[in-house]
Amino acid sequence: MNDLASPTSLALIAGSLAYFILHSLLASLGVKTWLAQRWPQLMPAYRLGFNSLAVLLLLPLLVLVYLDPGPALWSWQGPWRWLSYSLTALAVLGFLWSLTAYDLSVFLGLRQWREGLRQTSDPEQLYISTLHRFVRHPWYFLLLLLLWSRDQSLNQALFYGLASGYLVIGSRLEEQKLLAQHGELYRRYQRQVPGLIPLPWRWLSKAEAKALVNSAAPPQPGSAAASER
Repeated sequence: MNDLASPTSLALIAGSLAYFILHSLLASLGVKTWLAQRWPQLMPAYRLGFNSLAVLLLLPLLVLVYLDPGPALWSWQGPWRWLSYSLTALAVLGFLWSLTAYDLSVFLGLRQWREGLRQTSDPEQLYISTLHRFVRHPWYFLLLLLLWSRDQSLNQALFYGLASGYLVIGSRLEEQKLLAQHGELYRRYQRQVPGLIPLPWRWLSKAEAKALVNSAAPPQPGSAAASER
């Protein structure tokens, strides 16, 4: 218990909470709408700046965990270590595979900056990829798999726990925006596909996913995809 009161642990808790709050605020439609109304000329670079800031502010937390991971909590041993390796490889391969389902120029903000787009929503349509047929937030699921398939030390587990909690909260905040943009269509998607953890009895076949997307009304300019921020 005393280890949780160490300077590194306290810094991780404070820094992580500050990071997650700032990240959520900057990702919110409220902040983007406020900025678009006052400084519309900044909007084409907003997504690119948001992603750059997210990476830069995350680095000190990662360095802190790397320099002072704290006492060991558990280590995968024997056959379990091979399971750990398999889960890590599965998460990495899943990320690489999922990249083909995203417009990375939009995700990174390069298209918005290049084309001078000023809307507050990303210029994507609702799209249900292969992984989205099994879980609504595949990148969040794969990240959770990657985090918890590793040996754990105290500060490492503390940071991963805070990050996992934020993924749960962040996914719900993201879905509020998707519901506002897609309404009943996205509610139907929510009812049929789980949010963060795939479930064997809740998924869409390829035909069902296509039928669901085709049932939508013609997309409005600036609609967002069913994907991570």
